[in-house]
Amino acid sequence: MFTGLIQSLGYLKSTAGHQLSIHWATSLGLTGLAIGDSVAVDGVCLTVEELLQQGFVVTTSPETLQRTTLHQRVDTTTRVNLEPALRVGDRLGGHFVTGHIDGLGHVDRVSQTAESWELSFTVAAPIARYIVSKGSVAINGVSLTVADCNLEGTWFKVAVIPHSFAMTNLQELRADNVVNIETDVLGKYVAKFLQLPGAHSGDTLAHPAAAAITPEYLVEQGFG
Repeated sequence: MFTGLIQSLGYLKSTAGHQLSIHWATSLGLTGLAIGDSVAVDGVCLTVEELLQQGFVVTTSPETLQRTTLHQRVDTTTRVNLEPALRVGDRLGGHFVTGHIDGLGHVDRVSQTAESWELSFTVAAPIARYIVSKGSVAINGVSLTVADCNLEGTWFKVAVIPHSFAMTNLQELRADNVVNIETDVLGKYVAKFLQLPGAHSGDTLAHPAAAAITPEYLVEQGFG
């Protein structure tokens, strides 16, 4: 489990087979890694198999390379975001991020404002259903809040403060670039719950209030 708060940046290098070596540009926050630890690499959860003097080695499956942007980062000068796994007792400053990418998004626009940077993205329908205004989303592993989105969720915008922009590879994004997207895990469980047989008919497989989840009901239950 991760928080979406990036600790370092690195570069991906190809090695034998499906192994990749990650060489960090800055190791702040990654000292003390051990074999078997989990690290989110541009939002993708990977396991440390070997420690290097300035990085570590992981193994990626063909599916992981196919479904994420990692294959586009190998042996390039494009940096990847790095975050070690959350430890028990650590502060949860971002949101719960699993490191399991839901799909890819495309950068629509990058613009600077007086207080922040605004980035907008487009995503396909399977991801779009989980994009909601003021909800959480991880872009290349970075925890962000959806500032605005269209009704379908296929387009959304986030605001990035200067510190986060400078400390992550979001600063390198340009229009039409591809990014890793992970939507809010809590939203996915809610969506699954509402799809259960009988969720809208009072069937015993579903919560009896599932058919009546309204803004008023949520306020009564303490979600105001």
